[in-house]
Amino acid sequence: MISPEATRVLIIGGGVTGTGLARDLALRGVPSILIEKQDINAGASGGNHGLLHSGARYVASDPASACECAREGLLLKRLAAHCIESTGGIFAAVAGDDERYIADFPGLCERCAIETVPLEPVLARQMEPALSEKLIAAFRVDDATVDPFKLSLENMAQAQQFGARLIRYARVVRFEIAARRIRRVTLLEQISGQARQVEAELVVNAAGAWAGDVAALAGAPIAMRYSKGSLLVTQNRIGQRVINRLRPPTDGDILVPGGTVSILGTTSERVVSPDEIYPEVHEVDRIIAEGIVLLPPLAETRFIRAYCGVRPLLDRPGGDGDDRAVSRGFALIDHGAQEEGPENFITITGGKLTTFRLMAEKTADLVCRRLGISAPCRTRSEPLPNTVAARWTEPGLAPNEWIRRHNPEDILLCECEMVSKSVIDAIVADLVRQRWKPGLRTIGLRSRVGKGPCQGTFCSQRLLAHLFDRHLLDGEHGPSELRAFLQERWRGQHPLLWNTSLVQAELLEAMHCGLFGIELSR
Repeated sequence: MISPEATRVLIIGGGVTGTGLARDLALRGVPSILIEKQDINAGASGGNHGLLHSGARYVASDPASACECAREGLLLKRLAAHCIESTGGIFAAVAGDDERYIADFPGLCERCAIETVPLEPVLARQMEPALSEKLIAAFRVDDATVDPFKLSLENMAQAQQFGARLIRYARVVRFEIAARRIRRVTLLEQISGQARQVEAELVVNAAGAWAGDVAALAGAPIAMRYSKGSLLVTQNRIGQRVINRLRPPTDGDILVPGGTVSILGTTSERVVSPDEIYPEVHEVDRIIAEGIVLLPPLAETRFIRAYCGVRPLLDRPGGDGDDRAVSRGFALIDHGAQEEGPENFITITGGKLTTFRLMAEKTADLVCRRLGISAPCRTRSEPLPNTVAARWTEPGLAPNEWIRRHNPEDILLCECEMVSKSVIDAIVADLVRQRWKPGLRTIGLRSRVGKGPCQGTFCSQRLLAHLFDRHLLDGEHGPSELRAFLQERWRGQHPLLWNTSLVQAELLEAMHCGLFGIELSR
């Protein structure tokens, strides 16, 4: 007989909303367990362009979401500044773009309290030299970029400091329901194959694109749309600011700086399931073809990786076939107030990365009302701490620390991102403290390892050898760890195989397939 773990709130989903909710509840003194079927940010929270929206992108298509983004963006810049680069942004139009949209844009922004500053095309090109010579209009807005991995890891770290628990690689397989209440939740551990059980007073479904699957398992079906968005990573940083095409949102119309690189996207393609997705060659071609109209240097740029995520869109009655027209607002569903579904079951879905804190706040408010707790929200006023657990996701931090220490014995394991042994050892120590087994993928998520131009070709071997030397991996698990790590990198390289990228892939194949006998597939 399995002895169930007990908590007041069980949160399903380890994305930015789930981790934000765990932190919000922890600060109110409400115990919770968060379960994630993979690792932090495995879904859309880790498959986005890291844009902290000013809201200007949605002023025409979804003004309510634009207003939410504007308010929350300003709040996060004050409360989570260490996760954010306040780059600013430019909306720019080229000859042939809709002049009516250009003329309406500042007024639409004003209605949402979003400040815009008109820029002469010459000045805009001085600010961002990559912009096209065919520029006809430009506006400066208050866009910024955010590290979504640091954001989620920081939220979870503080939640754990206040008593929350995190269970990774565990999938919900069954809800035991009696008298319209979830009595027990059965989890299947993805690595060991063992079952474990949790008893909670309330269950919150924050599973993102999988929210519909979780709700159906609980007998409370909700209709979801799965809209895949693919993005490309450049080898170098193309611009200093977020650069948007000044037109209604479409493919390949936004370039977001991310540390030492830039991220170009995105697409919107309907998919049947969020489980088996990958960026495709036709998406890559379309993104680049659209991107070079506004930013001609992209035609000569090396792209080192492609990746994608699935937007969790609620399929509301009367919606049309265009997924870009679906509201980016969030939906908070109290299944207990409806005729179908358990009384102690709540779903939070939809929304944007920028509005995660608000989503968590509204969900925590509902949870507390249901539990009879009057504690107020503190995430609206208390800064997000800068913890050790998430520090190494920041671009440039590892090399700065390595240069500052100047320790000859602290060799680099990842030369592209200059990640040294001491950084890996710090991450391993934190994982061991949490009683988690260190592995290549777990370390990669919490650092810059494998994210440079070689995409893990060299550093994966060095990291594996270091873990072997530390007796943290053995001959049984080492090859599978290496394969899984490289498989994820390969998924992003596969649709970019031309010119230099093809040469890099041939080297990877020679080293890993030839030397280690590891076969990779998309």
